[in-house]
This record gives sequence, C-alpha cells and structure tokens, in this order.
Amino acid sequence: MSALVTGDAVVLGLRPARLPSRALALVIDMAAAWTVYLIVSFALLLSTASLDDAARAALSVALFVLVLVGAPIAVETLSHGRSLGKLVCGLRVVRDDGGPIRFRHALVRGAMGVVEILLTFGVVACIASLVSERGRRVGDVFAGTLVVREKVPAGRAGALPPPPAWLVGRFSGLDLSGVPDALWLAIRQYLTRMGQLDAQVGWGMAVRLADDLAARTGVPAPEGVPPAAYLAAVLSERQARDARRAFGSGQVTGSRGSAGSGGTAGHAEGFGIRPGGVPGGAPVADAAGGFGSWPASPPHGGGPTAPAPQPSVPSSSGPAGEAPPATGFVPPA
Repeated sequence: MSALVTGDAVVLGLRPARLPSRALALVIDMAAAWTVYLIVSFALLLSTASLDDAARAALSVALFVLVLVGAPIAVETLSHGRSLGKLVCGLRVVRDDGGPIRFRHALVRGAMGVVEILLTFGVVACIASLVSERGRRVGDVFAGTLVVREKVPAGRAGALPPPPAWLVGRFSGLDLSGVPDALWLAIRQYLTRMGQLDAQVGWGMAVRLADDLAARTGVPAPEGVPPAAYLAAVLSERQARDARRAFGSGQVTGSRGSAGSGGTAGHAEGFGIRPGGVPGGAPVADAAGGFGSWPASPPHGGGPTAPAPQPSVPSSSGPAGEAPPATGFVPPA
C-alpha cells in the first residue's frame, strides 16, 4: 500500500481501552475461570479416587489447559470478543481495522496469555499495556487485535457514510481475501473524515486508496464510478460478509433490500444523486462535494475522468420511416 499523508484530519475512530479497565475485566474473567476450575477439580478428584497418581496428574493438566486456556479462547470466539469481564466493563476485542475477531485471533491471544498472565501473574501484560500507545499487550500485537471501549459518549465516534444505493450488492462476487487490514483501516479512516478534508487532497487520497484496493482484489474499479463511492461500496460489502459470518444471513438481507425501489431514491438524494439519469439504473453523481456526497470528478480540474454516459432517446420513426406503434408510452423530452 502506498504511503498516505492524512495529517490531523484522519484519526482512529475507536477508543482503546486503558490499563485500569482492562485489569478489572481480567480480574473478573480470572475469578470466574478459577472458580470453575476449582469446582471441576474437586468433582474430578472425587470421581477419580481409584486412579493412580500418574492418571490423576494427567487429568489435572488437561483440566488446567481446558478451563484456563481453552475456555477463554472459546468464549472470545463465540462472543466475538466479549468475555464476562469485558461485558461488565463495556469492552470488546476487535481487529486492528475495527472488525470482529475470529478463532485465530482468539487463539493467538489465549496462547500468549499463558505466558503474559498465568505464568507471570500479569506482570508482562501490565508492562506491555503501559508501554503501548493503544494499551495493547503482547498477545494483541501478535494477533493484530485491539481492546476498545464500547460505552462511549454519543456523537464522539465518526460514522461511516453508506454507499450509494445503486452500488449496494454490486461487488458481492469480489475476492477480498488479499486485502490487508492496514488498507481496510485506511479506507475506514478516509470515509469517516472525508468531509473534513480539502477537496483536492481528499480526491487524491480516494484515487490512491481505490487503486490500492483494485490492485489487491485483482479487479479494476468500474469505469465512471467515483473513487470514494467505490471505496464505500466495497467496504460495505466486506462489513456485510462479516455480519453474515457473525450473525447469519438474516442481518444482511434487510440492508441489501433497502437498495430496491423503496430505498433507492432516499439514499440517492442523500448523496446528491439523480436516480434514473443513466440507462441501466446507474445514477449520475452530483459534483456538489462535501461530506455525504460523492464527487464525480476531481476538483479544480485535477485529472481526467470518464465521460458520463448520455441517456438514449427513442427514435420518433421506425426502421422504414414508419411511425412507431401506439403503446401509450411517451418518451421523455
């Protein structure tokens, strides 16, 4: 990915959790885990009294790994980053780009947690969180995750603008496996703060991000689509796939259904788009610019753009000069 000079206009739209809240969540999680471990160990000790010492030692090691290592990994995977302590403290584990974690992220965090938390009594994790700018421990660094606060004041976090309705679902077949998390984070940051950027600078950033995204996917961006709208549509498709993996397909059906006849006009007007201006259902983007609109051309003549397709007007005569049949349809002027 090419270097992007964003300045102070682009900031991370997440609030990393600091050491006190993370320590409190860890204490709650460890108290719950050790309580379960002691209860199960006592029950196992009573039920295996007839076994020899070697068999009971093997069962104790297996129980330790299962309850104190495997259980936290399973809980974070199934709850998408919210353990009992994090739920109480309003925290969640997310990827570096803000998306939900998967099993591999929870596995790396749990494996490193054995050294950071269990073997060193949390000393290594505390030092790493204090040194890290975003309060990450070593397991978060290796897993590419971040613990963030979910309970934030209203209006502080920047909202991602939805893509134009005529682009929703257009990139459903795009292969996004080769796009790194750093590029997703840059796209998210740009879309969140694009209304605060200079028009020329914002256009250049959108073009570079769109080129990087097209290079990673192996499919060029559609001709005539504004780069910012292209980025928003692909990011929306990626979020829809994450939602389907996390919650099932029912959550995404409604969002795509809004691109139908009832929702297209509302979304299009919100982004300065005139529906029905181009044959085939592709609206023409308004060049008003600003947050919430997708400029169709670079400001101040910043570069060449694809010519906007013109609507075709039906001919007033037939193939041999005959009048068209009476269908009751009047072509638009």
